[in-house]
Amino acid sequence: MLTSITEGILCCLTGKGASLVLPLETSVPSDGFEFVEVKPGRVLRVRHIVPERQPIETEAGKEKTDVDSSSNSSSVHCKRKITVYRNGQLVIENLGDVLHSEILQCQDGDLEPCSTVEVELADYKEMPSSPDPNPIPPTDPSPQGEQKPAPPPRRRRRKPKRTVHIDSKRVISSCKGTHSDVALFFVHGVGGSLDIWNSQMDFFSRLGYEVIAPDLAGHGASTAPQIAAAYTFYALAEDLRAIFKRYARKRNIIIGHSYGVSFCTFLAHEYPDLVHKVVMINGGGPTALEPSLCSIFQLPSCVLHCLSPCLAWSFLKAGFARQGAKEKQLLKQGNAFNVSPFVLRAMMSGQYWPEGDEVYHAELTVPILLVHGMCDKFVPVDEDQRMAEILLFAFLKVIEEGSHMVMMECPDTVNTLLHEFFLWEPDMSRKDGNSKPETVSTGTAVSDIIQTLRTNKNMEK
Repeated sequence: MLTSITEGILCCLTGKGASLVLPLETSVPSDGFEFVEVKPGRVLRVRHIVPERQPIETEAGKEKTDVDSSSNSSSVHCKRKITVYRNGQLVIENLGDVLHSEILQCQDGDLEPCSTVEVELADYKEMPSSPDPNPIPPTDPSPQGEQKPAPPPRRRRRKPKRTVHIDSKRVISSCKGTHSDVALFFVHGVGGSLDIWNSQMDFFSRLGYEVIAPDLAGHGASTAPQIAAAYTFYALAEDLRAIFKRYARKRNIIIGHSYGVSFCTFLAHEYPDLVHKVVMINGGGPTALEPSLCSIFQLPSCVLHCLSPCLAWSFLKAGFARQGAKEKQLLKQGNAFNVSPFVLRAMMSGQYWPEGDEVYHAELTVPILLVHGMCDKFVPVDEDQRMAEILLFAFLKVIEEGSHMVMMECPDTVNTLLHEFFLWEPDMSRKDGNSKPETVSTGTAVSDIIQTLRTNKNMEK
């Protein structure tokens, strides 16, 4: 602590950062690690695991390294009408196929009737609603002369401000480790590194999956430019675009955590034909990104450097459900929060992405698994519930004993959820062509999607 304060004072006096973050020497063997220059002078460390697949004998006696996955694929009709009204009301009409959320108990997903979801945009939550032009006077006054409180005014639907039509076909298939056209991308959030995915990368590489996990700029062993513009959302998104285009296969599954979920959404929106499935772990709601002006991360870098031990302890308490020796070791091994104060401040200030609003998320047609740790103090479960409402094909799974770093706390449970989602494909034989559109309330839509998974000691062994 005293060393941090001393270095912080020197930082304030000299006007320079206390330490320049350069690529770190990792204790992990160099096998599987690559350094990719996404831009001149901008180098990212990438862990790329290509498993050796055993050749499979065919009837003709020839060998091949994967199984034909096209024969078992299912085509789903993605049709939505997204309407934004000037009073802040968002109406989403699902006119095509809506997949059932059951994944764990059955291998094939059912199809639900079409539905209409009405929500309010986040930007309009604090705005007063439009008054009713013809208010109804109270008809039953109390005998004491006290008037009953009037009901809240109803919001009138006005002319549409924007209308988006989605009408396409999406092929959804089971993604196995034996399929050579499948690749898994893991994206960490602020303060983390690719090391937080060690349990997932080891598990899925043993199953035969090709795994790609980069360090964001300024994190892990990637280079750390000393300019704030290098850490905006758009700059980091272009880095990940370059990584994705370099390693992408025919069917790609993107797994993101926290801030990394926004980059997964960006890639899924930009490359709908290449992104086959998406996993969002504690990613929050479908709202546009905007940095907070009252955050502690707006303090000068030298002050943040002095507070770094306190910030690390706060992250340990908020990021993990328990704060024992095991969690401290996981935090140390995963290089979580091991970034310079300058990078941390620039990352938090650069979270500006106005395009990533509710409509942007509603336009996604890719199946998405939402994983939430119930003890998460950074992201409340209400935000993931709202995300499940907006998305077309969303399956929300809540792990009660997990927190923000649930993939490190409950690796076996998370790996099981992810693997079953990778293998899942819809059963189109149960489609009922005579089903009529049905209007459901927002609360009903959420309760039909949420399922709580109770972790126990047997699952963690």
